[in-house]
Amino acid sequence: MNQESRRVALVTLGCARNEVDSEELAARLQSGGWSLAESPEDSDVVVVNTCGFIEAAKKDSIDTLLALADSGRTVVAAGCMAERYGRELAEALPEAAAIIGFDSYATIDRVLDDVRAGSPIRAHEPVDRRTLIPLAPVERTRGWAPPMLRHRLAGSPVAPLKLASGCDRRCSFCAIPRFRGAFVSRTPEEIIQEATWLAEQGVREINLVSENSTSYGKDLGDLRLLESLLPRIADAAPGVRLRVAYLQPAEMRPGLVEVIAQHPSIASYFDLSFQHASPDVLRRMRRFGGSAPFLELVDQIRSLAPQAGIRSNVIVGFPGESEGDLATLTEFLERAQLDAVGVFGYSDEDQTEAEQLSGKIEQREIDRRVAAVASLAEELMTQRALARHGEDAEVLVESVDGAGRDWRAEGRAAHQGPDDSSTEIRGDGTPPRIGDLLTGVVDDADGVDLIARVMA
Repeated sequence: MNQESRRVALVTLGCARNEVDSEELAARLQSGGWSLAESPEDSDVVVVNTCGFIEAAKKDSIDTLLALADSGRTVVAAGCMAERYGRELAEALPEAAAIIGFDSYATIDRVLDDVRAGSPIRAHEPVDRRTLIPLAPVERTRGWAPPMLRHRLAGSPVAPLKLASGCDRRCSFCAIPRFRGAFVSRTPEEIIQEATWLAEQGVREINLVSENSTSYGKDLGDLRLLESLLPRIADAAPGVRLRVAYLQPAEMRPGLVEVIAQHPSIASYFDLSFQHASPDVLRRMRRFGGSAPFLELVDQIRSLAPQAGIRSNVIVGFPGESEGDLATLTEFLERAQLDAVGVFGYSDEDQTEAEQLSGKIEQREIDRRVAAVASLAEELMTQRALARHGEDAEVLVESVDGAGRDWRAEGRAAHQGPDDSSTEIRGDGTPPRIGDLLTGVVDDADGVDLIARVMA
């Protein structure tokens, strides 16, 4: 490696929370004298922000690390998988120059200097934590002084903003609290400052993310802080659409539903983590609710905002799931008519309660159930998209094709989350720009995606 060169590339895997972490790491690296490379090929060191949530994500993280190491890059593993499996990952992947945990984020520039110098770096040991991730900044950016630095790594008009770190829930299938730590809210002032800065950078949609957004404020002494914070963010960042992700159904409050459903600057979009609909399965998951209260929540949302988007994930094949439990789930999906549904087959996660549960279902049967529920979900989502014919849709433009009067743009309406679906919008006037909000009328659907025309 050229000892004079200090070029670093960041590769981000996993969720939107990791995207924020990577941008905070990028700011720290820049403040420490590292230059940011646009691609691994142009860098001296590559930091891979790994995901350690489920087996597929772990495999993707390992494959990415190996591929970059094989290409001759000096590779450093960071992120959730590195935090969760520090020592094991170091032993299994000697190709990685270092495996760093969250506690190294505040000094990432010096860590990479050590890597560049060839100094050995011991893989970190996971610790119990009650602090925000990443940790405190090394300096502040001119014109913006929140407690956490950030450097945007993409020019998209959409950006995530972190409400909190960690999780206090103890779902029996989930290991996130073990490695992301206890739930810690950022202060409203920090969040508003960062939202204002993002708006100044040209962001036109802010996705508010955390491990559990409905818990925001509980550690600050105000369980209803989120519903009062959202209008304040909207006032501080006019012209920006807000979207809230990762909502727990059992923690939804009437006031929060009303703010999300009816505030003009907040997308009427509900990312609700149902996970299942059978009360028996949910109890084994150490969660609350069931088909009846979930349907009541759906009805409450649609009574306030009939065009609202509702998405969720479900786990199929959880230990002890009976055919009756599965039927309860499929009936719930048929009645709820959700806009987006992610269907996942259960798999054991290290150091979780569910790993030790009896009643495990054979993998072949889990695969069969997943295929059946996924097929049903796809059909229902398509029906929901077709039912939007004739609706108005305010679409945030994320790409534009064509020139002159022959153009097509693609983006997302308020009811469409980043990973759900999209809307193609057509017009015969001046082409829009990326970041514009266009109002169109839905003409058709292509599966879960919509086709709209600009209103005259």
